[in-house]
Amino acid sequence: MQVALLAAERAHSSHLRLAVVPSRVASYLRGRGNLPRRDAALNKPVVVSEETLTEPVVVADVAPAAKAAGPAYVVLAGISFSHFLNDTMQSLIASVYPILKDTYALDFAQIGMITLAFQFTASLLQPVVGHYTDKKAQPYSLAVGMASTFFGLLLLSAAHQYLVILVAAALVGLGSAVFHPESARIARLASGGRYGFAQSVFQLGGSFGTSMGPVLAASIVVPFGQGSIAWFSSIAFLAILILWRIGRWYAPQIKAKKTAAVQAHPDAPSSRRVAVALLVLVALLFSKQLYVSSLSSYYIFYLIDRFGVSTQAAQIYLFIFLAANAVGAFLGGPLGDRFGRKIVIWISILGALPFTLALPYAGLVGSAVLSVIIGLIISSTTSSIIVFAQELVPHRFGMISGVFFGVAFGIGGLGAAVLGKLADHTSIEFVYQVCAYLPAIGLLAVFLPKLPRHAR
Repeated sequence: MQVALLAAERAHSSHLRLAVVPSRVASYLRGRGNLPRRDAALNKPVVVSEETLTEPVVVADVAPAAKAAGPAYVVLAGISFSHFLNDTMQSLIASVYPILKDTYALDFAQIGMITLAFQFTASLLQPVVGHYTDKKAQPYSLAVGMASTFFGLLLLSAAHQYLVILVAAALVGLGSAVFHPESARIARLASGGRYGFAQSVFQLGGSFGTSMGPVLAASIVVPFGQGSIAWFSSIAFLAILILWRIGRWYAPQIKAKKTAAVQAHPDAPSSRRVAVALLVLVALLFSKQLYVSSLSSYYIFYLIDRFGVSTQAAQIYLFIFLAANAVGAFLGGPLGDRFGRKIVIWISILGALPFTLALPYAGLVGSAVLSVIIGLIISSTTSSIIVFAQELVPHRFGMISGVFFGVAFGIGGLGAAVLGKLADHTSIEFVYQVCAYLPAIGLLAVFLPKLPRHAR
């Protein structure tokens, strides 16, 4: 409809007269049926005050549809359960080392090569996979990666040559390398704006999966032998079905994201500060992972050597610590959403320092209590660190997730091996006295920049 605005002559009064819809246009529209005759009263001059014309126009702030809808709980549950299945199968590799060593008369150097083959694909390839999927997202890559784990387990169950065992371990690791970067991205897409919460739910599945691997190996693989590893391929097949369905949800999200270019926030830190912050975050996650690895790897021996407890009792104490570790990992994300991730990083790493310093000098009951406190505090930082890194580099979610899930965790595991060498030359108590100072690395958090309010 053409609308002609005719300015009337301005008098001494403070009003303007605007003629809306000239009579000829109105007659034409009524003839076409577009303007009912009962609305002929609209064909009159409208009086609008100058005061009204100068008032600002208020437009309601419309939240993004994803945030308004909240987290996609079904997707989060599916990706967390898949993380549980994935890490259960990953932890199975180290759990069957004694069987492989006895069956094929392997030495520790050969066992170390199996670990290297697994860690190279599982940890060091994650940033490469993440970098590729940042450029070209693959919605069904998770299912394809899990298929690699599926065939790796089948191959490991039937392997009778050392080279075949190495290839099988590498295939299982490759599945993990593909899984973690893209699954972390999906968890963020399904968060509904609650990024810390989504990352915590995702981490919770992995924490329980890591603890389940040794239990399943002890109850199934040890009694039934190497061939029973093939039974775990059914777990991988279940994960493939779940991840394929999640890929169908993920595909439309990718198409929607292609139309929206990533723009830097005006208050975002400079590229130099971002680089420094990423190095700090890697160091913080390394210190946390190294301390947790020291407890999970050597805590049983520490309790046996110092307090003379039985192996079964020491395993119970270790389970208490791991349970506290899982709870802390889950709580850290929502706390970061509520109070800010930088605050949670400060408290969760540096706040554990007094308790880690006291642990080597505590009694048996005191050690159990301190291990619970340490597990709750220090593990709450993982989700905040990863989400903080993702906020620093919003256009490289896959690569950042690969770096922190792969390299940082892998280096932490290798650091635990170095601690084992140190324990051989000194004592397990000396190792814990040294590790007690690891949370002091949390002082590096002072170099973390202040993120824009929407990214806190």
